[in-house]
Amino acid sequence: MTHAAEMLDLYPHDLDGIDRAALTRCIEECFSCAQVCTACADSCLGEATVADLVACIRTDLDCAEICDTTGRVLTRHTGGRTAPTRPLLEACAAACAACREECLRHAGMHEHCEVCAEACRRCEQACRNLLATLG
Repeated sequence: MTHAAEMLDLYPHDLDGIDRAALTRCIEECFSCAQVCTACADSCLGEATVADLVACIRTDLDCAEICDTTGRVLTRHTGGRTAPTRPLLEACAAACAACREECLRHAGMHEHCEVCAEACRRCEQACRNLLATLG
């Protein structure tokens, strides 16, 4: 059991019908994606062709910030507060899609971009899955 799952299981009140598994997965994928995007940006900075990777670096860093914020807000997602969460999940999914597309442009030359694109795909899907459960 992950720490996110353990903490959600220990929450003293019902989550007002929110799918705990989808919420847990989304929290975990957001934090994972934030870490991978940050590492990808750092790896891009170390490449000899760094000038060609400026858009990728910026997209990575934007995605990392949005994913981190989404993960932190979702961690406090108790009591059925779906109104502020819905647009945040939509923004996170959009940031992940944009980052995935940008990283895929470089994946053939930079394996870290391929890894990042996959992390973004998983996070985007987790956000969309959680959105679907919110009704």
